[in-house]
Amino acid sequence: MRMSAAFAVVALAGVMASAQAPAPPGSPSAQPTFRGGVTLVTTDVIPRDGSGRFISDLTKDDFVVSEDGEPQQVTSFTMVQGGRVFNLVEPAPTAAPEGIVLPPQRRAADMGSGRILLVFVDDLHFEAQYTPHVRRIVQQMADTLMHDGDMVGMVSSGPSSIEINPTLDRRMVSSAVTKIRGSGMTAQEIFQTLESSQGPGDLRFRAQVAFQTMYNMVASLDQVQNRRKAVVYISSGYDLDPYTEGRNSRDRIQGGRFSDPLRTLIDEENPYFRIGGVTADIDLFAFMRELTLSANRTNASIFTVDPRGLAGVTDAGQYVDQSEVRTFLQKTISSLRYIAEETGGFAVVNDNDFETAFKRIDAETSDYYVIGYYSTNPDPKHRVRAVDVKVSRPDVVVSSRKAYSLKTPGQAPRPQRPKDR
Repeated sequence: MRMSAAFAVVALAGVMASAQAPAPPGSPSAQPTFRGGVTLVTTDVIPRDGSGRFISDLTKDDFVVSEDGEPQQVTSFTMVQGGRVFNLVEPAPTAAPEGIVLPPQRRAADMGSGRILLVFVDDLHFEAQYTPHVRRIVQQMADTLMHDGDMVGMVSSGPSSIEINPTLDRRMVSSAVTKIRGSGMTAQEIFQTLESSQGPGDLRFRAQVAFQTMYNMVASLDQVQNRRKAVVYISSGYDLDPYTEGRNSRDRIQGGRFSDPLRTLIDEENPYFRIGGVTADIDLFAFMRELTLSANRTNASIFTVDPRGLAGVTDAGQYVDQSEVRTFLQKTISSLRYIAEETGGFAVVNDNDFETAFKRIDAETSDYYVIGYYSTNPDPKHRVRAVDVKVSRPDVVVSSRKAYSLKTPGQAPRPQRPKDR
């Protein structure tokens, strides 16, 4: 599944439709501007009190922002509550270093009242048996989370073949529910499939396809400004080298690896055949890290949803020891937690109450502050930058993105199918 260029174009067109007409020639905002090593960074911040309630009476002076440990001056400040914009403080040209000409200031009318909500159905990573359940989850999400004024879009990674460009018609998501079809590999299929130097079958290729699709979806939001951007990420998570002990054992129930005579010809001590397991976690982290950096660069929060709910030990005993099943569940759930928490979202895992989870996502994407500052670091080679946002008031818990990255030329690498050994 690929993300078409129309995805970004339609999203941008929808957001900018409400913008005011351009200023007449000769006015200050119509003059050409140049960026001279200054990066305007905006981030969504959600402060809560000890009871978990959103705090709506903060001022920009209450926020303390640092980048890589260096204090930053807050130059733009907005509070959005219930979809309405309050307390707009626009960035002033004097906030940047002397001699820098800044872009024209945005006016309050440019602020969109709705959100950008994208749904990613990773049907390559939930099994077919979960198809009816995922359909109910998506329909429940459409009924609970999406509201009038929201721009909504939906994309799948595999055979569901869903690609809904961002639209104000949220009924488009409901109409695509019946197309959802899971195709994740079961434990039995993982054991029966051919092995490659990169692990069982095409597990790594499937993960690359999913992350490439998601990466393109998030990148399409790069030009969207002043709207809350959130992605609901429906997947069972990732483990590029599952059930390692069981797959490498020759003495298992059901006649080893299905009594495969070719298995005896493989030298298990040969590093070539073990390199897939060695690099699996490294490669998975690289995939997730690049995705989260891209999401943070566009200021988009990811909320991962595990359709397995309260996942227990499955009936895979004829293929693998139950301890390995528990390890597999732990690793896949951890991958979902990482993607969400690194982008300022949260993971809906080990939970069957999806309606409450969607209401929480609704609250977190409806009530928030948007603060902006001009980075004091002009070095374009310093790509990844840590961001820390605190509130000077006591007993306030702050949720925000932890880092962002500068865009680099080129695209993410295209997934390649492994060669069977």
